[in-house]
Amino acid sequence: MAGTRGRIARAAGAMSAATLLSRVLGYGRDMVIAFYLGATGLSDAFFVSFRIPNLLRELLAEGSMASAFVPVLSKRQHSQGPQEANRLVQVVLGFVLVAVGLLCLLGIALAPLAVAAVAPGFLDEPEKFSLAVLLTRVMFPFLLLVSLSSVLMGALNTRGVFFLPALAPALLNAVVITSVLVLAPGMPNPALAAAVGITLGGLAQVLLQCPSALRRGYSLRPLWQPAHPGLREIGLLVLPAVFAMAAGQLNVVVSSVLASFLPEGSITYLFYAFRLVHFPIGVFGVAMAVAALPTLSRHAAGRDFAALREDFSFSLRVLLFLSIPAMAGLIALRVPIVSTLFYRGRFDWAATQGTADALLLYALGVWAMVGLRLLNAAFYALGDTRSPVRGAAASVGANLALSLLLMGPLGYKGLALAGALAATVNFTLLGRMLIRRLQGLRWGAMLGSALKSLLASALMALAAVLLASRGPWGLAGHGPQKALWLTVCVALSIGIYALVCYLLRSEELHYIIKRFKERRQ
Repeated sequence: MAGTRGRIARAAGAMSAATLLSRVLGYGRDMVIAFYLGATGLSDAFFVSFRIPNLLRELLAEGSMASAFVPVLSKRQHSQGPQEANRLVQVVLGFVLVAVGLLCLLGIALAPLAVAAVAPGFLDEPEKFSLAVLLTRVMFPFLLLVSLSSVLMGALNTRGVFFLPALAPALLNAVVITSVLVLAPGMPNPALAAAVGITLGGLAQVLLQCPSALRRGYSLRPLWQPAHPGLREIGLLVLPAVFAMAAGQLNVVVSSVLASFLPEGSITYLFYAFRLVHFPIGVFGVAMAVAALPTLSRHAAGRDFAALREDFSFSLRVLLFLSIPAMAGLIALRVPIVSTLFYRGRFDWAATQGTADALLLYALGVWAMVGLRLLNAAFYALGDTRSPVRGAAASVGANLALSLLLMGPLGYKGLALAGALAATVNFTLLGRMLIRRLQGLRWGAMLGSALKSLLASALMALAAVLLASRGPWGLAGHGPQKALWLTVCVALSIGIYALVCYLLRSEELHYIIKRFKERRQ
Protein backbone atom coordinates (compact mmCIF):
# COMPACT_ATOMS: atom_id res chain seq x y z
CA MET A 1 0.00 0.00 0.00
CA ALA A 2 2.79 2.40 0.90
CA GLY A 3 4.42 1.65 -2.45
CA THR A 4 1.33 2.62 -4.45
CA ARG A 5 0.87 5.74 -2.33
CA GLY A 6 4.47 6.68 -3.04
CA ARG A 7 4.01 6.17 -6.79
CA ILE A 8 0.86 8.28 -6.78
CA ALA A 9 2.53 10.99 -4.70
CA ARG A 10 5.63 11.08 -6.91
CA ALA A 11 3.58 11.20 -10.11
CA ALA A 12 1.25 13.83 -8.64
CA GLY A 13 4.27 15.86 -7.53
CA ALA A 14 5.75 15.79 -11.02
CA MET A 15 2.40 16.70 -12.53
CA SER A 16 1.89 19.50 -10.01
CA ALA A 17 5.32 20.99 -10.70
CA ALA A 18 4.73 21.02 -14.46
CA THR A 19 1.17 22.25 -14.03
CA LEU A 20 2.38 25.01 -11.71
CA LEU A 21 4.74 26.23 -14.43
CA SER A 22 1.90 26.05 -16.93
CA ARG A 23 -0.41 28.04 -14.66
CA VAL A 24 2.23 30.70 -14.05
CA LEU A 25 2.76 31.07 -17.79
CA GLY A 26 -1.01 30.95 -18.22
CA TYR A 27 -1.40 33.97 -16.01
CA GLY A 28 1.40 35.62 -17.96
CA ARG A 29 -0.68 34.93 -21.07
CA ASP A 30 -3.76 36.41 -19.41
CA MET A 31 -1.80 39.48 -18.32
CA VAL A 32 -0.63 40.13 -21.87
CA ILE A 33 -4.12 39.61 -23.32
CA ALA A 34 -5.67 41.83 -20.62
CA PHE A 35 -3.15 44.58 -21.41
CA TYR A 36 -4.07 44.61 -25.11
CA LEU A 37 -7.80 43.78 -24.91
CA GLY A 38 -8.92 45.05 -21.48
CA ALA A 39 -12.43 44.11 -20.33
CA THR A 40 -14.23 45.32 -23.45
CA GLY A 41 -16.33 44.03 -26.31
CA LEU A 42 -13.06 42.99 -27.97
CA SER A 43 -12.10 40.74 -25.05
CA ASP A 44 -15.66 39.39 -24.78
CA ALA A 45 -15.52 38.37 -28.46
CA PHE A 46 -12.14 36.66 -28.02
CA PHE A 47 -13.15 34.66 -24.95
CA VAL A 48 -16.43 33.53 -26.51
CA SER A 49 -14.53 32.42 -29.63
CA PHE A 50 -11.91 30.55 -27.63
CA ARG A 51 -14.59 28.90 -25.53
CA ILE A 52 -16.03 27.02 -28.53
CA PRO A 53 -12.97 24.88 -29.49
CA ASN A 54 -11.88 24.83 -25.85
CA LEU A 55 -15.26 23.39 -24.86
CA LEU A 56 -14.87 20.60 -27.42
CA ARG A 57 -11.30 20.05 -26.17
CA GLU A 58 -12.64 19.39 -22.68
CA LEU A 59 -15.20 16.94 -24.09
CA LEU A 60 -13.13 15.04 -26.64
CA ALA A 61 -9.49 15.39 -25.62
CA GLU A 62 -8.35 16.12 -22.08
CA GLY A 63 -11.65 15.00 -20.58
CA SER A 64 -13.43 11.93 -21.89
CA MET A 65 -10.77 10.60 -24.28
CA ALA A 66 -8.03 10.67 -21.66
CA SER A 67 -10.29 9.09 -19.02
CA ALA A 68 -11.30 6.24 -21.35
CA PHE A 69 -7.99 5.80 -23.17
CA VAL A 70 -5.65 5.31 -20.19
CA PRO A 71 -7.57 2.42 -18.52
CA VAL A 72 -7.95 0.55 -21.84
CA LEU A 73 -4.32 1.11 -22.83
CA SER A 74 -3.12 0.06 -19.35
CA LYS A 75 -5.15 -3.14 -19.50
CA ARG A 76 -3.98 -3.98 -23.02
CA GLN A 77 -0.34 -3.36 -22.11
CA HIS A 78 -0.72 -5.54 -18.99
CA SER A 79 -2.48 -8.42 -20.73
CA GLN A 80 -1.10 -8.37 -24.30
CA GLY A 81 2.23 -6.60 -24.03
CA PRO A 82 3.75 -3.33 -25.28
CA GLN A 83 3.50 -4.25 -28.97
CA GLU A 84 -0.30 -4.44 -28.88
CA ALA A 85 -0.41 -1.30 -26.75
CA ASN A 86 1.66 0.48 -29.38
CA ARG A 87 -0.71 -0.66 -32.11
CA LEU A 88 -3.69 0.68 -30.17
CA VAL A 89 -1.98 4.09 -29.94
CA GLN A 90 -1.51 4.10 -33.71
CA VAL A 91 -5.18 3.20 -34.24
CA VAL A 92 -6.36 5.94 -31.88
CA LEU A 93 -4.11 8.50 -33.60
CA GLY A 94 -5.59 7.52 -36.97
CA PHE A 95 -9.15 7.78 -35.69
CA VAL A 96 -8.53 11.18 -34.09
CA LEU A 97 -6.95 12.55 -37.26
CA VAL A 98 -9.98 11.60 -39.34
CA ALA A 99 -12.86 12.15 -36.91
CA VAL A 100 -11.65 15.30 -35.15
CA GLY A 101 -10.21 16.66 -38.41
CA LEU A 102 -13.65 16.45 -40.02
CA LEU A 103 -15.19 18.06 -36.94
CA CYS A 104 -12.76 20.98 -37.26
CA LEU A 105 -13.70 21.52 -40.90
CA LEU A 106 -17.37 21.46 -39.92
CA GLY A 107 -16.73 23.92 -37.09
CA ILE A 108 -14.96 26.36 -39.42
CA ALA A 109 -17.84 26.20 -41.90
CA LEU A 110 -20.54 26.59 -39.23
CA ALA A 111 -18.73 29.13 -37.03
CA PRO A 112 -21.56 31.72 -37.30
CA LEU A 113 -24.06 29.20 -35.92
CA ALA A 114 -21.68 28.22 -33.13
CA VAL A 115 -21.16 31.83 -32.03
CA ALA A 116 -24.89 32.53 -32.17
CA ALA A 117 -25.53 29.49 -29.96
CA VAL A 118 -22.89 30.33 -27.33
CA ALA A 119 -23.40 34.12 -27.29
CA PRO A 120 -26.85 34.99 -28.68
CA GLY A 121 -26.56 38.46 -27.19
CA PHE A 122 -23.88 39.23 -29.81
CA LEU A 123 -26.48 39.07 -32.60
CA ASP A 124 -27.54 42.61 -31.71
CA GLU A 125 -23.94 43.82 -32.26
CA PRO A 126 -22.90 42.86 -35.84
CA GLU A 127 -19.30 44.05 -35.49
CA LYS A 128 -18.68 42.03 -32.35
CA PHE A 129 -20.45 39.00 -33.85
CA SER A 130 -18.34 39.11 -37.05
CA LEU A 131 -15.14 39.37 -35.04
CA ALA A 132 -16.14 36.38 -32.89
CA VAL A 133 -16.83 34.31 -36.04
CA LEU A 134 -13.40 35.16 -37.52
CA LEU A 135 -11.58 34.34 -34.29
CA THR A 136 -13.47 31.06 -33.95
CA ARG A 137 -12.38 29.97 -37.43
CA VAL A 138 -8.74 30.83 -36.72
CA MET A 139 -8.74 28.83 -33.47
CA PHE A 140 -10.72 25.75 -34.50
CA PRO A 141 -7.63 23.75 -35.68
CA PHE A 142 -6.49 23.95 -32.05
CA LEU A 143 -9.05 21.24 -31.30
CA LEU A 144 -7.37 18.67 -33.58
CA LEU A 145 -3.88 19.52 -32.35
CA VAL A 146 -4.77 19.31 -28.66
CA SER A 147 -6.64 16.02 -29.26
CA LEU A 148 -3.48 14.49 -30.75
CA SER A 149 -1.51 15.90 -27.82
CA SER A 150 -3.95 14.25 -25.40
CA VAL A 151 -3.45 10.83 -27.03
CA LEU A 152 0.32 11.20 -26.69
CA MET A 153 -0.08 12.32 -23.08
CA GLY A 154 -2.17 9.24 -22.22
CA ALA A 155 0.33 6.93 -23.94
CA LEU A 156 3.26 8.45 -22.02
CA ASN A 157 1.39 8.40 -18.69
CA THR A 158 0.73 4.68 -19.16
CA ARG A 159 4.49 4.13 -19.30
CA GLY A 160 5.17 6.23 -16.22
CA VAL A 161 6.07 9.51 -17.95
CA PHE A 162 4.17 12.38 -16.34
CA PHE A 163 6.36 15.48 -16.19
CA LEU A 164 7.01 16.08 -19.89
CA PRO A 165 3.37 15.68 -21.04
CA ALA A 166 2.30 18.02 -18.25
CA LEU A 167 4.69 20.63 -19.67
CA ALA A 168 2.75 20.75 -22.95
CA PRO A 169 0.20 23.34 -21.72
CA ALA A 170 3.11 25.49 -20.47
CA LEU A 171 4.51 25.52 -23.98
CA LEU A 172 1.08 26.52 -25.33
CA ASN A 173 1.01 29.52 -23.02
CA ALA A 174 4.57 30.52 -23.92
CA VAL A 175 3.71 30.45 -27.63
CA VAL A 176 0.58 32.58 -27.10
CA ILE A 177 2.54 35.16 -25.09
CA THR A 178 5.19 35.36 -27.79
CA SER A 179 2.61 35.62 -30.58
CA VAL A 180 0.73 38.48 -28.90
CA LEU A 181 3.90 40.42 -28.05
CA VAL A 182 5.33 40.00 -31.55
CA LEU A 183 2.18 40.25 -33.71
CA ALA A 184 -0.27 42.47 -31.81
CA PRO A 185 1.60 45.80 -32.16
CA GLY A 186 1.50 45.49 -35.96
CA MET A 187 -2.12 44.35 -36.21
CA PRO A 188 -5.24 46.54 -36.27
CA ASN A 189 -6.94 43.90 -34.09
CA PRO A 190 -4.76 42.42 -31.30
CA ALA A 191 -7.33 39.68 -30.64
CA LEU A 192 -6.31 38.08 -33.94
CA ALA A 193 -2.71 37.78 -32.73
CA ALA A 194 -3.91 35.88 -29.64
CA ALA A 195 -6.05 33.57 -31.81
CA VAL A 196 -3.08 32.74 -34.06
CA GLY A 197 -1.00 32.05 -30.95
CA ILE A 198 -3.59 29.56 -29.65
CA THR A 199 -3.40 27.47 -32.83
CA LEU A 200 0.41 27.61 -33.02
CA GLY A 201 0.56 26.65 -29.34
CA GLY A 202 -1.53 23.55 -30.04
CA LEU A 203 1.00 22.48 -32.68
CA ALA A 204 3.85 23.03 -30.22
CA GLN A 205 2.16 20.72 -27.69
CA VAL A 206 2.17 17.86 -30.20
CA LEU A 207 5.76 18.39 -31.30
CA LEU A 208 7.00 18.51 -27.69
CA GLN A 209 5.79 14.97 -26.90
CA CYS A 210 6.68 13.17 -30.14
CA PRO A 211 10.39 12.49 -29.35
CA SER A 212 9.56 11.08 -25.90
CA ALA A 213 6.84 8.83 -27.34
CA LEU A 214 9.28 7.48 -29.95
CA ARG A 215 11.89 6.78 -27.25
CA ARG A 216 9.28 4.78 -25.29
CA GLY A 217 8.77 2.49 -28.27
CA TYR A 218 5.62 4.00 -29.70
CA SER A 219 5.19 4.32 -33.44
CA LEU A 220 3.44 7.54 -34.42
CA ARG A 221 2.32 6.30 -37.85
CA PRO A 222 -1.50 6.58 -37.75
CA LEU A 223 -3.54 3.49 -38.65
CA TRP A 224 -7.14 3.62 -39.89
CA GLN A 225 -8.76 0.57 -38.29
CA PRO A 226 -12.17 1.68 -37.02
CA ALA A 227 -13.10 -1.97 -36.23
CA HIS A 228 -10.11 -2.48 -33.89
CA PRO A 229 -11.41 -4.10 -30.65
CA GLY A 230 -9.42 -1.69 -28.46
CA LEU A 231 -10.97 1.28 -30.22
CA ARG A 232 -14.43 -0.19 -29.72
CA GLU A 233 -13.66 -0.69 -26.02
CA ILE A 234 -12.55 2.94 -25.73
CA GLY A 235 -15.74 3.98 -27.55
CA LEU A 236 -17.92 2.14 -25.04
CA LEU A 237 -16.24 4.10 -22.26
CA VAL A 238 -15.82 7.41 -24.03
CA LEU A 239 -19.42 7.93 -25.13
CA PRO A 240 -20.87 8.04 -21.60
CA ALA A 241 -17.84 10.06 -20.52
CA VAL A 242 -18.59 12.58 -23.29
CA PHE A 243 -22.10 12.95 -21.91
CA ALA A 244 -20.69 13.41 -18.40
CA MET A 245 -18.24 16.04 -19.59
CA ALA A 246 -20.90 17.62 -21.80
CA ALA A 247 -23.20 17.95 -18.83
CA GLY A 248 -20.44 19.63 -16.85
CA GLN A 249 -19.43 21.90 -19.72
CA LEU A 250 -23.04 22.94 -20.21
CA ASN A 251 -22.57 24.98 -17.03
CA VAL A 252 -19.90 27.00 -18.85
CA VAL A 253 -22.17 27.40 -21.88
CA VAL A 254 -25.08 28.49 -19.70
CA SER A 255 -22.91 31.16 -18.07
CA SER A 256 -21.72 32.35 -21.51
CA VAL A 257 -25.23 32.53 -22.96
CA LEU A 258 -26.66 34.39 -19.99
CA ALA A 259 -23.63 36.70 -19.59
CA SER A 260 -23.90 37.76 -23.25
CA PHE A 261 -27.13 39.59 -22.26
CA LEU A 262 -25.44 41.37 -19.33
CA PRO A 263 -23.43 44.63 -19.52
CA GLU A 264 -20.17 44.71 -21.49
CA GLY A 265 -17.29 43.12 -19.65
CA SER A 266 -19.37 40.50 -17.81
CA ILE A 267 -18.02 37.64 -19.94
CA THR A 268 -14.47 38.85 -19.35
CA TYR A 269 -14.93 39.12 -15.55
CA LEU A 270 -16.23 35.55 -15.41
CA PHE A 271 -13.49 34.24 -17.70
CA TYR A 272 -10.59 35.68 -15.71
CA ALA A 273 -12.14 34.72 -12.36
CA PHE A 274 -12.67 31.15 -13.56
CA ARG A 275 -9.08 31.06 -14.83
CA LEU A 276 -7.85 32.01 -11.35
CA VAL A 277 -10.04 29.35 -9.75
CA HIS A 278 -8.55 26.82 -12.17
CA PHE A 279 -5.10 27.33 -10.65
CA PRO A 280 -5.70 24.97 -7.69
CA ILE A 281 -7.90 22.75 -9.85
CA GLY A 282 -5.07 22.22 -12.33
CA VAL A 283 -2.16 22.12 -9.90
CA PHE A 284 -3.87 19.80 -7.41
CA GLY A 285 -7.05 18.23 -8.82
CA VAL A 286 -6.01 17.41 -12.38
CA ALA A 287 -2.50 16.39 -11.30
CA MET A 288 -3.78 14.00 -8.63
CA ALA A 289 -6.47 12.54 -10.90
CA VAL A 290 -4.04 11.90 -13.76
CA ALA A 291 -1.43 10.47 -11.38
CA ALA A 292 -3.92 8.24 -9.52
CA LEU A 293 -5.83 6.93 -12.56
CA PRO A 294 -3.28 4.28 -13.67
CA THR A 295 -2.92 2.97 -10.08
CA LEU A 296 -6.66 2.94 -9.44
CA SER A 297 -7.15 1.23 -12.83
CA ARG A 298 -4.67 -1.50 -11.87
CA HIS A 299 -6.48 -2.06 -8.57
CA ALA A 300 -9.81 -2.28 -10.40
CA ALA A 301 -8.42 -4.66 -13.06
CA GLY A 302 -7.10 -6.93 -10.28
CA ARG A 303 -10.36 -6.54 -8.33
CA ASP A 304 -8.38 -5.35 -5.30
CA PHE A 305 -11.11 -3.02 -4.04
CA ALA A 306 -9.62 -2.72 -0.54
CA ALA A 307 -6.46 -1.19 -2.04
CA LEU A 308 -8.57 1.00 -4.31
CA ARG A 309 -10.53 2.32 -1.32
CA GLU A 310 -7.36 3.06 0.65
CA ASP A 311 -5.53 4.80 -2.20
CA PHE A 312 -8.60 6.83 -3.17
CA SER A 313 -9.23 7.92 0.44
CA PHE A 314 -5.58 8.91 0.87
CA SER A 315 -5.59 10.89 -2.40
CA LEU A 316 -8.79 12.74 -1.49
CA ARG A 317 -7.49 13.64 1.97
CA VAL A 318 -4.37 15.15 0.41
CA LEU A 319 -6.50 17.08 -2.08
CA LEU A 320 -8.68 18.56 0.65
CA PHE A 321 -5.59 19.43 2.67
CA LEU A 322 -4.32 21.45 -0.33
CA SER A 323 -7.56 22.80 -1.84
CA ILE A 324 -9.26 24.19 1.28
CA PRO A 325 -6.44 26.70 2.02
CA ALA A 326 -6.29 27.50 -1.70
CA MET A 327 -9.98 28.41 -1.56
CA ALA A 328 -9.47 30.56 1.54
CA GLY A 329 -6.43 32.26 0.00
CA LEU A 330 -8.27 33.14 -3.22
CA ILE A 331 -11.09 34.68 -1.20
CA ALA A 332 -8.87 36.63 1.19
CA LEU A 333 -6.43 37.90 -1.46
CA ARG A 334 -8.81 38.24 -4.41
CA VAL A 335 -8.28 41.98 -4.97
CA PRO A 336 -4.46 41.84 -4.58
CA ILE A 337 -4.28 38.88 -6.98
CA VAL A 338 -6.43 40.47 -9.69
CA SER A 339 -4.78 43.86 -9.30
CA THR A 340 -1.27 42.41 -9.52
CA LEU A 341 -2.01 40.30 -12.57
CA PHE A 342 -4.29 42.49 -14.68
CA TYR A 343 -4.64 46.13 -13.52
CA ARG A 344 -2.73 47.84 -16.33
CA GLY A 345 -3.24 48.98 -19.91
CA ARG A 346 -6.89 48.75 -20.98
CA PHE A 347 -7.81 46.69 -17.89
CA ASP A 348 -8.98 49.39 -15.45
CA TRP A 349 -9.96 49.49 -11.75
CA ALA A 350 -13.63 48.76 -12.50
CA ALA A 351 -12.58 45.61 -14.36
CA THR A 352 -10.31 44.68 -11.44
CA GLN A 353 -13.15 44.98 -8.93
CA GLY A 354 -15.57 43.15 -11.20
CA THR A 355 -13.20 40.22 -11.66
CA ALA A 356 -12.43 40.11 -7.91
CA ASP A 357 -16.16 39.95 -7.08
CA ALA A 358 -16.64 37.03 -9.48
CA LEU A 359 -13.55 35.31 -8.03
CA LEU A 360 -14.93 35.54 -4.48
CA LEU A 361 -18.04 33.58 -5.44
CA TYR A 362 -16.40 31.08 -7.80
CA ALA A 363 -13.80 30.29 -5.13
CA LEU A 364 -16.47 28.97 -2.77
CA GLY A 365 -16.62 25.84 -4.93
CA VAL A 366 -12.87 25.22 -5.32
CA TRP A 367 -12.77 22.27 -2.90
CA ALA A 368 -15.62 20.56 -4.78
CA MET A 369 -14.18 21.29 -8.24
CA VAL A 370 -10.81 19.83 -7.18
CA GLY A 371 -12.37 16.77 -5.56
CA LEU A 372 -14.56 16.08 -8.58
CA ARG A 373 -11.49 15.36 -10.71
CA LEU A 374 -10.49 12.52 -8.40
CA LEU A 375 -14.05 11.20 -8.00
CA ASN A 376 -14.45 10.98 -11.76
CA ALA A 377 -11.07 9.22 -12.05
CA ALA A 378 -12.20 6.61 -9.51
CA PHE A 379 -15.37 5.85 -11.49
CA TYR A 380 -13.47 5.67 -14.78
CA ALA A 381 -10.95 3.27 -13.19
CA LEU A 382 -13.91 1.06 -12.24
CA GLY A 383 -15.19 1.21 -15.83
CA ASP A 384 -18.25 3.14 -14.63
CA THR A 385 -18.94 6.15 -16.83
CA ARG A 386 -22.65 6.35 -16.05
CA SER A 387 -22.38 7.64 -12.50
CA PRO A 388 -20.41 10.76 -13.52
CA VAL A 389 -23.15 11.43 -16.11
CA ARG A 390 -25.83 11.33 -13.42
CA GLY A 391 -23.89 13.63 -11.10
CA ALA A 392 -23.04 16.08 -13.86
CA ALA A 393 -26.63 16.13 -15.15
CA ALA A 394 -27.85 17.05 -11.68
CA SER A 395 -25.27 19.84 -11.49
CA VAL A 396 -26.42 21.23 -14.85
CA GLY A 397 -30.00 21.39 -13.64
CA ALA A 398 -28.90 23.07 -10.41
CA ASN A 399 -26.66 25.54 -12.28
CA LEU A 400 -29.38 26.54 -14.75
CA ALA A 401 -32.01 27.03 -12.04
CA LEU A 402 -29.63 28.94 -9.75
CA SER A 403 -28.26 31.08 -12.60
CA LEU A 404 -31.74 32.20 -13.65
CA LEU A 405 -32.64 32.83 -10.02
CA LEU A 406 -29.47 34.75 -9.09
CA MET A 407 -28.53 36.70 -12.22
CA GLY A 408 -31.44 39.11 -11.73
CA PRO A 409 -30.37 40.46 -8.34
CA LEU A 410 -26.62 39.74 -8.63
CA GLY A 411 -25.84 39.96 -12.38
CA TYR A 412 -22.65 38.16 -13.42
CA LYS A 413 -21.86 37.52 -9.73
CA GLY A 414 -24.98 35.38 -9.54
CA LEU A 415 -23.63 33.24 -12.40
CA ALA A 416 -20.35 32.71 -10.52
CA LEU A 417 -22.17 31.71 -7.32
CA ALA A 418 -24.40 29.33 -9.27
CA GLY A 419 -21.32 27.62 -10.73
CA ALA A 420 -19.81 27.09 -7.27
CA LEU A 421 -23.03 25.68 -5.85
CA ALA A 422 -23.52 23.38 -8.85
CA ALA A 423 -20.03 21.89 -8.32
CA THR A 424 -20.94 21.22 -4.69
CA VAL A 425 -24.10 19.39 -5.77
CA ASN A 426 -22.09 17.27 -8.21
CA PHE A 427 -19.43 16.38 -5.63
CA THR A 428 -22.01 15.42 -3.01
CA LEU A 429 -23.95 13.12 -5.33
CA LEU A 430 -20.85 11.42 -6.76
CA GLY A 431 -19.41 10.93 -3.27
CA ARG A 432 -22.55 9.12 -2.15
CA MET A 433 -22.53 6.95 -5.29
CA LEU A 434 -18.89 5.97 -4.76
CA ILE A 435 -19.53 5.03 -1.13
CA ARG A 436 -22.20 2.59 -2.29
CA ARG A 437 -20.01 1.27 -5.12
CA LEU A 438 -16.98 0.60 -2.90
CA GLN A 439 -19.07 -0.39 0.12
CA GLY A 440 -17.72 2.35 2.28
CA LEU A 441 -14.81 4.77 2.47
CA ARG A 442 -12.77 6.22 5.32
CA TRP A 443 -15.02 9.25 5.58
CA GLY A 444 -14.30 9.65 9.30
CA ALA A 445 -10.60 10.23 8.65
CA MET A 446 -11.43 12.54 5.74
CA LEU A 447 -13.86 14.59 7.83
CA GLY A 448 -11.33 14.96 10.63
CA SER A 449 -8.67 16.06 8.15
CA ALA A 450 -11.04 18.53 6.48
CA LEU A 451 -12.01 20.13 9.81
CA LYS A 452 -8.36 20.66 10.71
CA SER A 453 -7.76 22.23 7.31
CA LEU A 454 -10.82 24.48 7.69
CA LEU A 455 -9.66 25.78 11.07
CA ALA A 456 -6.11 26.39 9.84
CA SER A 457 -7.41 28.03 6.65
CA ALA A 458 -9.70 30.38 8.57
CA LEU A 459 -6.79 31.62 10.69
CA MET A 460 -4.62 31.88 7.58
CA ALA A 461 -7.27 33.92 5.71
CA LEU A 462 -7.65 36.35 8.62
CA ALA A 463 -3.89 36.90 8.69
CA ALA A 464 -3.80 37.31 4.88
CA VAL A 465 -6.47 40.05 4.97
CA LEU A 466 -4.55 41.95 7.66
CA LEU A 467 -1.24 41.56 5.84
CA ALA A 468 -2.63 42.77 2.52
CA SER A 469 -4.75 45.64 3.88
CA ARG A 470 -2.14 48.34 3.17
CA GLY A 471 -1.00 47.19 -0.27
CA PRO A 472 -1.02 49.43 -3.37
CA TRP A 473 -3.82 47.48 -5.06
CA GLY A 474 -5.82 50.54 -6.14
CA LEU A 475 -2.96 51.91 -8.26
CA ALA A 476 -2.58 50.99 -11.93
CA GLY A 477 0.69 49.33 -12.89
CA HIS A 478 3.31 49.11 -10.08
CA GLY A 479 3.72 45.44 -11.05
CA PRO A 480 7.02 44.68 -9.26
CA GLN A 481 5.90 46.38 -6.03
CA LYS A 482 2.57 44.57 -6.04
CA ALA A 483 4.17 41.23 -6.93
CA LEU A 484 6.64 41.54 -4.03
CA TRP A 485 3.91 42.50 -1.55
CA LEU A 486 1.63 39.69 -2.76
CA THR A 487 4.46 37.16 -2.60
CA VAL A 488 5.17 38.10 1.02
CA CYS A 489 1.45 37.78 1.86
CA VAL A 490 1.20 34.36 0.21
CA ALA A 491 4.42 33.06 1.76
CA LEU A 492 3.46 34.16 5.28
CA SER A 493 -0.05 32.77 4.81
CA ILE A 494 1.33 29.38 3.76
CA GLY A 495 3.63 29.44 6.78
CA ILE A 496 0.72 30.18 9.12
CA TYR A 497 -1.37 27.37 7.59
CA ALA A 498 1.49 24.88 7.89
CA LEU A 499 2.20 25.90 11.50
CA VAL A 500 -1.42 25.51 12.59
CA CYS A 501 -1.69 22.15 10.79
CA TYR A 502 1.52 21.02 12.49
CA LEU A 503 0.11 21.98 15.90
CA LEU A 504 -3.11 20.10 15.02
CA ARG A 505 -1.00 17.05 14.06
CA SER A 506 -2.26 16.89 10.51
CA GLU A 507 -1.44 13.46 9.04
CA GLU A 508 -1.31 14.88 5.50
CA LEU A 509 1.26 17.54 6.46
CA HIS A 510 3.47 14.96 8.13
CA TYR A 511 3.23 12.70 5.07
CA ILE A 512 4.22 15.55 2.72
CA ILE A 513 7.17 16.47 4.96
CA LYS A 514 8.24 12.82 5.05
CA ARG A 515 8.10 12.55 1.24
CA PHE A 516 10.10 15.78 0.91
CA LYS A 517 12.82 14.49 3.25
CA GLU A 518 13.02 11.21 1.33
CA ARG A 519 13.52 13.10 -1.94
CA ARG A 520 16.33 15.16 -0.37
CA GLN A 521 18.24 12.04 0.75
